[in-house]
Amino acid sequence: MINLENSWLKEAHQSMHGWDFDHLAGRWQTETLPWDYKTLVRERLRPDAQWLDIDTGGGELMSQFEHRPDLTAVTEGWQPNIDLLRQTLVPTGVTLYPDSAEQLTAVPNATFDMVTNSHGAMPIARIGEVLKPGGWFVTQQVGATNNYSLSRFFAERYQSAYPDNHLLTVVTRMQAAGFEILRADQAFVKMSFRDIGAIVYYATVIPWEFPNFDVTRILPKLHQLQALLAVNGQITTFEDRFVIVAHKPNR
Repeated sequence: MINLENSWLKEAHQSMHGWDFDHLAGRWQTETLPWDYKTLVRERLRPDAQWLDIDTGGGELMSQFEHRPDLTAVTEGWQPNIDLLRQTLVPTGVTLYPDSAEQLTAVPNATFDMVTNSHGAMPIARIGEVLKPGGWFVTQQVGATNNYSLSRFFAERYQSAYPDNHLLTVVTRMQAAGFEILRADQAFVKMSFRDIGAIVYYATVIPWEFPNFDVTRILPKLHQLQALLAVNGQITTFEDRFVIVAHKPNR
């Protein structure tokens, strides 16, 4: 029992750089979404496009598109990631706009043919301003009810940090900002953890969904989950995801 609790405490002190969950490899599983974000981006990202990736994390996903660095710009608000990007991406020619307020304040207007956003902040009016007429915006978002049952299990008064981040509200706001919506879809997919330490690590690095998460304080709840794991072999929650493909009209 003591060894188990010590392992949970150790997980709570693991650190993550960028946005990489390799530490959980083989310890969790998520069902496949009914769309592929990377395909939606590749279908519209021309080789000569000026591209902005919002809240790029450590650039892990952005780098997979292998777009020309001199045509690529990113924003990021978390200082450890900003420091990382200055060491990794900026020397290759990628432009970095530090953006702690997540409002694209330093990003120039009417500059980009393509703006992408995977799980980042959505200053909709500013996104429309930095896009050129005829430009594309593709985003995959974490919905307001993401992991809601697990968050409520740990904190009975938990409320979503982003209660308005759901498909209907965001699409309506984008239409009001002048965007033409080409695709809008939502899905709830099962996410399963195979050990309680994996949940501890996950909750520790996502404090907006698990506020004030403290292993010592919630040990009784972790033991409840351990008992359930012994019966089911996994702990299941649900990811709330939605995707939007939008176009800025030529006018």
